[in-house]
Amino acid sequence: MMINVAPAIVVLGQNSVTVARKIITVLPGATLYGLAGRTSGVDVSFTNFGKTLRELFAQGTPLIGICAAGILIRTLASVLSDKQQEPPVLAVAEDGSAVVPLLGGLAGVNDLARRIAEALDVKPAITTTGDLRLGTTLLFPPPGYHLANPDDAKKFISDLLAGAQVKLEGIAPWLSESKLPIDPKGDLTIQVTERLVTPRANCLVYHPATIALAISGMIGYADDAVALVQQLLADARLERASVAGIFAPITAAADPGIHAVASALGVPARFFTQNQLEVQLSAGYSPAQAAAIAATGTYPLSPSSPHLAIAIAPQPIDSNTIGQPRGRLAIIGTGPGGSQWMSKEVKEILKSATDLVGYKTYLDLVGSLADGKQRHESDNREEEARAKIALDLAASGRYVAVVSSGDPGIYAMATAVFEVCDRYAKPEWDSIDIHVAPGISAMQAAAAAIGAPLGHDFCAISLSDILKPWSAIEQRIAAAAKADFVIAFYNPVSKERTWQLAEARKILLLYRTPDTPVVLAQNLGRPGQTVKAITLDQLTPATADMRTIILVGSTKTRTIKRRDGNIWVYTPRRYTEQ
Repeated sequence: MMINVAPAIVVLGQNSVTVARKIITVLPGATLYGLAGRTSGVDVSFTNFGKTLRELFAQGTPLIGICAAGILIRTLASVLSDKQQEPPVLAVAEDGSAVVPLLGGLAGVNDLARRIAEALDVKPAITTTGDLRLGTTLLFPPPGYHLANPDDAKKFISDLLAGAQVKLEGIAPWLSESKLPIDPKGDLTIQVTERLVTPRANCLVYHPATIALAISGMIGYADDAVALVQQLLADARLERASVAGIFAPITAAADPGIHAVASALGVPARFFTQNQLEVQLSAGYSPAQAAAIAATGTYPLSPSSPHLAIAIAPQPIDSNTIGQPRGRLAIIGTGPGGSQWMSKEVKEILKSATDLVGYKTYLDLVGSLADGKQRHESDNREEEARAKIALDLAASGRYVAVVSSGDPGIYAMATAVFEVCDRYAKPEWDSIDIHVAPGISAMQAAAAAIGAPLGHDFCAISLSDILKPWSAIEQRIAAAAKADFVIAFYNPVSKERTWQLAEARKILLLYRTPDTPVVLAQNLGRPGQTVKAITLDQLTPATADMRTIILVGSTKTRTIKRRDGNIWVYTPRRYTEQ
């Protein structure tokens, strides 16, 4: 069984964070959990150790506790019931000097212990008898092999430890090079095959991941595609557990049928560029056959469909080294400030992404979530170039996160990316999976900090005339003021551009009284945050900068003065007749 769920690393003190970070270098998808008040720089803070640990265990999450083994044992004792289902659980010494597998022998805990111990440059404390005497764990084959009948393994291993001999049918170096008592006349049998076989007594069956299933394009809707592939495998008497991956030309990367088949079989989808398939295509093979050959180095089986092909490699296929995944581009909003403003979705994207693209200031706001990522920094005004870089990276198979502050769809990078896609329409960008992850906007954060000034109808206007003429901005300010909207002004002033805010105030004073409430919010969520209320007649270019969001109230917006000197600002939901 392979470990498919990213582990949780649990620490109780700051001294353990350094060891945890070393472990994450070999387990890059791991989540670091730290006890609140005693740790910082972690992914998730918790207050109740026992509850957190038991919930993760119940979810099947592999657990790595950097603490005493006894703490883990006592904490999980009440929920231990079925060793067939329990995830790996390991204890690691606070100084990294010991790695002790505790639970999850059937789920690969010993293999996980070896990987962690290698990262910490220590020897794992493995005590499993079969593992030590046989030199391998039959219940947990290495990546690329699937044990078809694990229920038969316990007696099989007991017989081996009692002195039985085993004959090996098929090729598997991890078995032939182990300490197994291999004998061509053995009473026990280990069979390694990608074919469908009927279980027999005293035999363990391993299916190697040697099958490449290639798809060149549309083979029907998702359910139809899955049914077609399953039937194709059954007709060829091939075991679905031996399918290593779905392979296709990059031009088919957006085909939902391909991804449905990959999901149904639990394997990755990998794609080849035109150049990578050129030799096979020039030899007269179909795109599907060309992809099958490129994945295995062997000729495909007799085709049964023009858009499908199957080839079998002599050794298990490591799909992660063949072709490229479908590129992913996530345009994310971090909120106006630090990590407390980020959604869970955004944090997960940042953890999984390979590359971060953005303005340096915004990338710095990501903090430790940027560790281990390729950073592609650019000036804040180079939005088009930034979008092109992100799209090209994603087209090469990378998982790219374009980082915006606030919400990426409000005067930010989401629009820039789609503008570039529309304007240049490079064919290779068609294969990219593009996703926008929203964030808390600056106007929302500003409003929340001082009450509810956006409590009724409102609009947002950027005062920057770099991308649109001032005449259009004037018209919109006047229209919004006349319609009595609360107005959120973005980009109010800069070093080179100060007069626009003064002109905006002149227009507003044609429709609003001088005492209209105005909210100035600067450095939201960052050091030096200030949020204050002034009146419209006090609004001048000197009161704002590019880090300021300005909310101008409607004729209905009101203020509440408090005893401590602070002011609440809100816009009533109910408009009464005048």
